[in-house]
Amino acid sequence: MWIDTHCHLDAHEFGGESVEQAEKARAQGVGMIVIPAVETANFSIVAQLAASVDNGCYALGIHPIYVPNAREDDLRLLREQVEAALADPRFVALGEIGLDFFLPMLTEPAMREKQIFFFREQLKIARDFGLPVLMHVRRSQDVVLKHARQIRPNGGIAHAFNGSFQQAQAYIDLGFKLGFGGAMTFTRALQIRRMAAELPLEAIVLETDAPDISPSWIHPGRNSPDQIPRIGAVLAELRGISAQEVAEATSANARAVLLRMKVS
Repeated sequence: MWIDTHCHLDAHEFGGESVEQAEKARAQGVGMIVIPAVETANFSIVAQLAASVDNGCYALGIHPIYVPNAREDDLRLLREQVEAALADPRFVALGEIGLDFFLPMLTEPAMREKQIFFFREQLKIARDFGLPVLMHVRRSQDVVLKHARQIRPNGGIAHAFNGSFQQAQAYIDLGFKLGFGGAMTFTRALQIRRMAAELPLEAIVLETDAPDISPSWIHPGRNSPDQIPRIGAVLAELRGISAQEVAEATSANARAVLLRMKVS
């Protein structure tokens, strides 16, 4: 059984086929798909989608790319929605939240400051409700770590991890797992593949980030959650172990950090 810990199953790229994509993934052994929100406008969408498939669960949060148009009142709404969602067994985390210092418009001083403000306030919500976080860490690893150390949510996942071994250990020390996906399947991705091979297996979870970060055999096409077993097979090959061992270990790791997750 496999778990996709990060999949934007509600994305428009799926063209209304989100439920079919989840069912296709389930047929491939993907027992759970975590669907993160990105803005207040899709909070109810991800919740409804997770409820409509056997292998769906969801997270609520404001993605850093959506921070430019976010208002402070959105944080109040998020806190209210999180509190209400605690009654929903399919709600598992706060996310997708974090920092993005890759897109030029997000690195302008005022927007960088706004990103950090929204990130910190969302970390506080996660801490207050004892929830893990799904963190966007693109070109921002050290700053993300700084604020996570200060506010201390209840663990989480560093999504699409692409940092150093030192940064990886810092996340692990904070109770985080590290998300690996399609980027690991490219032979030229030497650093990511080395980390996937050498980091403790108990620190790794699998993800697609579908419809984005397509594996090498699909790139540049649309990614989908049914690719998790083949992505996992790449991790198994890199580590010299069986795909079954990878499936069991990474699924156990996901359940260990996303404590509310109930896998059927």
